[in-house]
Amino acid sequence: MTGQGHASEQGPAGLVRVEVRTVNNRGLKVLPRLSDCLAMLEPKLEALVRSRLRRGSVHLSVKLHRPASESVMQIDQEALKAYIQQIQKVREASGDSSFSIDLSGLLVLPGVMSGMRDGVDESEVWPLIEKTVHAAIDNLNEMRRAEGVSMAVTLMAECEIIASKVEIVRELAPRAAQRYAERLETKIQRILSERNIETQPIDLLREVQLYADRSDVSEEVTRLGSHLQMFRDVLGGGEETSQEPVGRKLDFIVQEMFRETNTTGSKASDAEVSAEVVEIKCALERIRELIQNLE
Repeated sequence: MTGQGHASEQGPAGLVRVEVRTVNNRGLKVLPRLSDCLAMLEPKLEALVRSRLRRGSVHLSVKLHRPASESVMQIDQEALKAYIQQIQKVREASGDSSFSIDLSGLLVLPGVMSGMRDGVDESEVWPLIEKTVHAAIDNLNEMRRAEGVSMAVTLMAECEIIASKVEIVRELAPRAAQRYAERLETKIQRILSERNIETQPIDLLREVQLYADRSDVSEEVTRLGSHLQMFRDVLGGGEETSQEPVGRKLDFIVQEMFRETNTTGSKASDAEVSAEVVEIKCALERIRELIQNLE
């Protein structure tokens, strides 16, 4: 499910700013972007995110703004003196007294300038970062929870559409055999009359019975209704159930409903039933697109 969360915390190690953004993904993919000094914390941050989230591409930004006293650059005087001494020796050896020393050029030489602290104390900064990431994920979940409520209403409406279509199929399916018998009898009687051939009613009944057996979708319709009720139960479960991830479970139930719907359409071989099956498939496809967003 898409969403965005922000949090910031101030501590002795500095100011931590965290942004968490999620976009739809069938699985869970964590994409961290950290301050250079926090690179060693990437595995712990990914583990933390995975403990809180179950689905989606998670873009995690963690920035540490350290106190000015720790970020100011320092001159390594010993290194600078060593460079100057070496330059003076070169000047004496060359005999060129006009040879000057450019101090600004020396400052860019390796080892002359450095930060007071190039790294951070993990034991000092991690509790602050952990707290801030939790706060950002809480903020993210609040946004996603509001979106989820709206999405659940839409999903329930699609379930009602499917339920009404399933009942229509349940009523139409038995009539399909009767309509087939009427069409078959009319066609056979016409052909036989053209050839002056007589046939026994039992032969026609046998053919109709074979068709009825092949086109019986009562089991598929019953299972489809059962899967639909299971979908509703998972989606509208109690408070304890609602705290658990349901996206993958709903995805699996929809796959089963698609399977039963496809079998119903192929077995029925009736125009009216096929029209209702198409409507059920359309509603299931809309549901499948929506639940890709659910955790």
